[in-house]
Amino acid sequence: MVSGRRRRRPVKKYVRGLAIVGAVTLAVAACGSKPAEDSAGGSANKDFKACMVSDSGGFDDKSFNQTSYAGLQAAVKDKGLTEVKAESKSDNDYPTNMTAMVQAGCKVIVSVGFKLEDATDKAAQANPDIKFAIVDSAPAKPITNVKPLGFNTAQSSFQAGYLAAAMSKSGKVGTFGGIKIPPVTIFMDGFAEGVRYYNTQKSKNVQVLGWDDAKQSGLFTGDFEDKAKGQNTAQNLITQGADIIFPVAGPAGLGGLQAAKASNGKVNAIWVDTDGCESAAEYCSVLITSVKKGMDVAVQDAIVSVVDNKFDNSQFIGTLENGGTSLAPFHEFDSKVPAELKSELDQIKADIVSGKITIASKAQPKAS
Repeated sequence: MVSGRRRRRPVKKYVRGLAIVGAVTLAVAACGSKPAEDSAGGSANKDFKACMVSDSGGFDDKSFNQTSYAGLQAAVKDKGLTEVKAESKSDNDYPTNMTAMVQAGCKVIVSVGFKLEDATDKAAQANPDIKFAIVDSAPAKPITNVKPLGFNTAQSSFQAGYLAAAMSKSGKVGTFGGIKIPPVTIFMDGFAEGVRYYNTQKSKNVQVLGWDDAKQSGLFTGDFEDKAKGQNTAQNLITQGADIIFPVAGPAGLGGLQAAKASNGKVNAIWVDTDGCESAAEYCSVLITSVKKGMDVAVQDAIVSVVDNKFDNSQFIGTLENGGTSLAPFHEFDSKVPAELKSELDQIKADIVSGKITIASKAQPKAS
């Protein structure tokens, strides 16, 4: 799960145009990023470069890029490594940024997000001596030097759906995504299944707006960056009667939180990827909880495995059982969530872990 320990962020040295990393010159004119390097001082591992390429949401997305980057920072600090990173401004930057990291002499490169799969695979196949890890990837046959880091967020989203259904006063809850890809729809699937389970258990009829998991169709903003689209999409759901919003859209999803906050207490939300009360504290007053992905711990472990010569390419899958995904604390809603409901959520977790509850989402990652 996402660590609650606060980490000091090292001072970054940003280089514009051409970035000199060690003795290597990076040509980044076509790149949407500003590659940056951290010195590891006198550490014995200072020549070991641990690198990361973000997706287009950027490292300060208050979501999965930011959480993954925290894992890189932790590994750099704990092992005394040198950090190099490239922030993508658009999908077109992925190949260029990946090439820049290869040219920088990186020993391990972590790519953040399903959308970097193609660029990661091509770089890994062309550079077998470099180790790679990719967040939100679950290939059928992992490349020898690529560690896939997947998360079964359908499990914790199932809990979130049950919670939302129980807390809704209007009998309608809503969700929307950024782009229709498995790392997004897996949340929406689990959420819808959790609402349905609540209805079955309680003989209720809470409706899910914005996603039909049977038809795999619903509302998407079309990107992860446009907060205005996120706010408009959330407002559309609110207009239809939804009083709890579950945005799965990275920074665009923050627009959904804006819509909830603007309702003056009528609408609340559940965040994804990281504890929203920590990453987007300005919206904590409307956040019942968050569906967390332990990307920081998974990224840190992957990097450390390379440093310690223990790397393998087996698929990592974060689950409720291993703490790789979980519900965040209720924070300001702790007194508003009934004790009985909290117990029911704990039982749902136990039943998912034991297999008593089976989640149907086809987006769930499977061990390779």
